[in-house]
Parts: sequence; C-alpha cells; structure tokens
Amino acid sequence: MSDPALGLLMLTLIVVVIMLGFPTAFTLMGLGMFFGFIAFYDPTQLWTDNRVFDLMVQRTYGAMTNDVLISIPLFVLMGYVMERGALVDKMFYSIQLAFRRVPASLAVATLIVCTFWGIASGLVGAVVVLMGVIAFNPMLRAGYDVKLASGVITAGGTLGILIPPSVMIIVYAAVAGQSVVKLYAAAMFPGFFLSFLYLVYIIGWAMINPKIAPPLPEELTRVPVPDWMRKFQAAYSNNVFVGLLSALLSPSKARAIETDKGRLSYWMLLKNLCAALVPLILVAGTLWLVWWYVVIHQQVAVEAAVSGVEQLGTPGLSPKASTPAEQGPAAAFYLWFAGIAAVCALIMVRYYSRLNADRLEVIKLLTSSVMPLGILTVIVLAVILFGITTATESAGVGAAGAFLLAIQARTLDWKRTKEAVFLTAKTTAMVCWLFVGSALFSGVFAILGGQALVEQWVLSLNMSPVQFMILSQAVIFVLGWPLEWTEIIVIFVPIFLPLLKHFNIDPILWGVLVFVNLQAAFLSPPVAMSAFY
Repeated sequence: MSDPALGLLMLTLIVVVIMLGFPTAFTLMGLGMFFGFIAFYDPTQLWTDNRVFDLMVQRTYGAMTNDVLISIPLFVLMGYVMERGALVDKMFYSIQLAFRRVPASLAVATLIVCTFWGIASGLVGAVVVLMGVIAFNPMLRAGYDVKLASGVITAGGTLGILIPPSVMIIVYAAVAGQSVVKLYAAAMFPGFFLSFLYLVYIIGWAMINPKIAPPLPEELTRVPVPDWMRKFQAAYSNNVFVGLLSALLSPSKARAIETDKGRLSYWMLLKNLCAALVPLILVAGTLWLVWWYVVIHQQVAVEAAVSGVEQLGTPGLSPKASTPAEQGPAAAFYLWFAGIAAVCALIMVRYYSRLNADRLEVIKLLTSSVMPLGILTVIVLAVILFGITTATESAGVGAAGAFLLAIQARTLDWKRTKEAVFLTAKTTAMVCWLFVGSALFSGVFAILGGQALVEQWVLSLNMSPVQFMILSQAVIFVLGWPLEWTEIIVIFVPIFLPLLKHFNIDPILWGVLVFVNLQAAFLSPPVAMSAFY
C-alpha cells in the first residue's frame, strides 16, 4: 500500500520521538517495522507472512555485508586508545612553548592540539571533554576571557568530524554509496582551512583586544633547558647547530661537560644534532614527496599504461591523443615548485642561523610528543589517498600504531585497554544499529510514497541547482541544532540523495558541504551540542 500521508507522518514522528529522548536506532527500527507492517498488510494472509519481516532481514544483511563499515571500529579504537593512553598532555605543553611568543598562545596551542586530536580520534565528545580538562583551567588561570577559552575548545573539538579519518565521512560514504577515498580527499582542505581561519581569528582578536588573552607570566614561557646545554653554548657557540657540528669534529671540550647521565658523550651530541635536523628533514621530505607524486609517480603510471597497450599489439599513442597526465606536469608546476623550494631554503637558512638552546629544546619536546602522532596520522591518510590500501586496512594500521604509541609512552595499562575496547564496541554497535534502522526506515518511507512526494514537491518549485543546494543545506543546518549528526546522516541525507542526480550535483561536493554544515551546527544555538560536552 502506498500512502504518502503515512510517509510524512512517519518522518514527523521520528523527529518528535528522537527529541523526546528515545534511542535513535531502535526508534528507526520500531517505526519502520510498524509503518512497514501497515504498508505490506494483506488481510488474506497471516500476519506472520507480512513482507516487512523479509525487508528487515534483507536490510540487516545488507548492513552486515557493507565493507565500508568495517573500518569504523578500527578508527574508533584508534581514537579511544589514544584518549585513554593520555598522550595529549605533553603535546599541549610542547606546542604551547613553541608558540609562546604568539598572542593568545594558550588558545593557539589548544586549537592546534584539537586539530591533531580530532584527526586521530574523529570523535567530537572525546576531544572536547579531554581538552576541557587539560586546557580550560590553565587558560582561565592565565586571565583568558571565558568566552575565548570555551569557544576555542568547543570549536576546535568539532573539527574531528570534518577532517579525515572521520567516522561521519565513513557513514556518509556507506549511505550515499560513494568512495571513502574521494570523500577524504575532498574534505581535507576545508577542514584544515577552517582550522587555519580559527587560528587567524584567535590571534587577530587577541591583537585587537589584548585583555582577553593577557601575556603569560615568565614561568609559563620558560623553556626547560638543561644546565649542560648552557655550558655547551659557553664552550662552543650560542648557535647550537654550529656548536654541535664543531663538537662532533672536535669533542675534547664537550667531553669535559657534566650531564645528568655523566659526561657528555659523542652519542648525545649526535642525538641532539639529529633533533636539530628534524625541521630540515620534514621540509625536504615534504618537497620530495610532492615531486615524487606529481612528476615521478605520474610518469611511471603513464609508461606502464603505454607499455601495456603496446604489449597488446596496439600502436603507441600519438602526441595529439595524449592526455594531460601523459604530457606530464605543466610548466607552471615547475615554476611554483622552484619558488616554494627557494622560499623554504631561505627560511631554513634563517632558522638555523638563529638556532639557540631554547629552540633546540622545543624541537626535542615537539619531536617526542607531536611527531609520533603526526607520523601515524600522515601514514593513515597517505596510504588511503595514494591508493596503497583501502580505508579498512588503513584503519588497522592506525589502531596498531595507537597501541604502539600508548605502550611506548607507558600510559596504557590493562584497565585503560579494557575501557577503550568497551567504548569502541559501544560506539560501533550504535553506528551499525543506526545503519540497519535507517536502511529499514528509508525503505519503508519510499514504499509508502514519501520519497516520491518529497521529490515531486521539490521539482515543482523549479529551482536551479544552486537554489536546491542552498535549500538542502539550510534544512540540514537547522536539523543540526536539535539532532546529532548520526540521525541527520542516516535519516535525512537519504531523502536528498536521489534529487542530486536530477540537479546534476556531485554527491561528493554535496557531502562535503554537509560535513561543514554539521560542524557549524554543533556550535549553533539553541542547542550547541559541542558546548554540552
């Protein structure tokens, strides 16, 4: 039986019941079963033969066999292991020291840690709660305005649902039938750019009104440089980089310096030199990676394709038929690359000409606290974006890496491991049951004619693609006030998805706008879910 009025009643009831506090997944399944029973009701058959039971089994089996959802428990486990492993405290301290001369340095450090932690965990609640414990009170004690302190934490905490590897993006990919890799690649720039805009806003506000973020006292900005390093500077040079090179070539004076572990050894000098070279290695490695991907990797792929065609007996492609990828990078790329490389070289020369003990100690702190998480995050994202592994395999790498980091930091015991696994199972079960419930709900909604009615009404408005884009995003933004992202993705997004083809809108583009929209909805009154955490 098709009855669009029942479909609209079903859609209205789901919003009301969820806002009353009932569990979303079981509400979706309950209403789906009830209205589906009505839709398939046949008085000539036994009620046990109602086809809604077959639909329920089919939708549940479809959710169980969805390969995209396999990566969710592994990414969630990665986030909870890092949270329970308490890996963020040292990171916050080292980043705050690195930005100690920047206005509102505590707020800047908080936002950067929120961004890193959001990438690692992808969980809004975990990031907001953790950073609230670590950073909120220090900002208040330093005299920061409470609006700035709370705003930085709540805004920074929501970046986790936007920047890959986000659980929300995986769920959208499963609902919309889109590639997780393409969605990750599309969402990365908006996420990092939004983080950059937050940083600009914080620093600009602090410069315009210094009262909201007064300068920190000296004891909070003093870098803990060991005494032996001061003696080393006096013996060789204030420039630590030059001094380390000199000491390695002529270590006689260095061996006379006492440290906490005895006399200064050749190994300690070499270890400090390696720490000093970390910025140079990172810059050079990034430039090489860009060059490899744009020039070498593309050329190898083209040569392999041409070789394969020739082996099949087809003549080689003519220059006229060659594609832009086959022609190699444009000349503008080489100019831009050379210019950026020259600027980076000048920055490195200036940096190492002014490298002192304070800066070296900050580098060592950052290397020990930020780099492990940064390397793990880069590996997890790179293997997905470069097509080396699937999202599921990448999630496995991330979860294993999180365990290794927590074990290396000696902060993960058996109790915390059990808590992380329990929370992972709880979150994963919620998402999977939501997916089952939404699949049943959307199927019954379409059978009742609700989907056709919505499409007919939207098409009757004769909107342009831009107008439809604005309307759909406005509806999702408003729904983001009272509802969680899970309800919006699994209930309302499937209603809009069939209309994208009519308006010739890319589901990847539309999905990225949904992610940005929901990130903003987390901060918007009257509910502001992020503030409640």
